[in-house]
Amino acid sequence: MRAIVVLGLAMTLSACAGGGLGGGDGLDLMSGGAFKGKTLEARLKTAAAAPLGSRENPVRADRPEGQRAYLSRLRCGDGAAPTYERMGSFGPGPFGAIIDGYRVTCVIGELKERQVFMDMYHRGHVELAPVPGYAIVP
Repeated sequence: MRAIVVLGLAMTLSACAGGGLGGGDGLDLMSGGAFKGKTLEARLKTAAAAPLGSRENPVRADRPEGQRAYLSRLRCGDGAAPTYERMGSFGPGPFGAIIDGYRVTCVIGELKERQVFMDMYHRGHVELAPVPGYAIVP
């Protein structure tokens, strides 16, 4: 049994080291998780046709810390920060990586609750635009 566990761990580490997580399609989840160059530009252009924070145009962030930082900067109609909770992973997004869904809730104001989808595999990226219905602080 121990040999099977060790073998499984070795195969997983081998896939990571050999680029197995990226699938050989220009996606490198270990070093930023976004397509590069013209491929990224084309995917950004396509995604921009959908509202920011949707499954088709997730908010790009740098790891879970970047996701939380973005959500902490959102503001409801009354100027208060919304509450948020992670709902889970929702499969691959337009940039090839798994996207996360968050439930974002305003206590007061017109917009009570919405789902915001995020892609945390964009090392160094800080989104400056708010998702529709919210404001954002720098």
